[in-house]
Amino acid sequence: MSVQAQEVKIGFVSTDRVLKEAAAAKAAQTKLEQEFSKREKDLTDMGAGIKSAADKFEREAPTLPEAQRVTRQKQLLDQDREFQRKRREFQEDLNARKNEELQQVILRANKAIKDIAVAENYDIIFQDAVYVNPKHDMTDKVIKALNVPAGK
Repeated sequence: MSVQAQEVKIGFVSTDRVLKEAAAAKAAQTKLEQEFSKREKDLTDMGAGIKSAADKFEREAPTLPEAQRVTRQKQLLDQDREFQRKRREFQEDLNARKNEELQQVILRANKAIKDIAVAENYDIIFQDAVYVNPKHDMTDKVIKALNVPAGK
């Protein structure tokens, strides 16, 4: 067979679908929700408490003595600053953990893609394209491979 007659076998994988539909990705999301739910609830409660205190202050401020009004206003500002700091730390921690978990899924997905490509003699696999003929889409195969427990 001549070089020109050889057919190139092309595949495509939708990374977004893999990261949404694979059991490993869903498990990572559930793990993160469990890990961060208490902190998120604490932050929500803290924010509600500050809002309640601010509303109360707004109602009472006109009748408060100057010194007491200034003191409560400073307390509210300090509480809000602390809340913003904790919320920022929470978001940073959540993003870092998301990246860690996502990296594990991506590593497994890349291995699955490579294994399928070798087993089925693909010449090239694309990720994310403007248009792909469905006959070249191997996303379902990758998701299926990822859904097999590790080590099997």
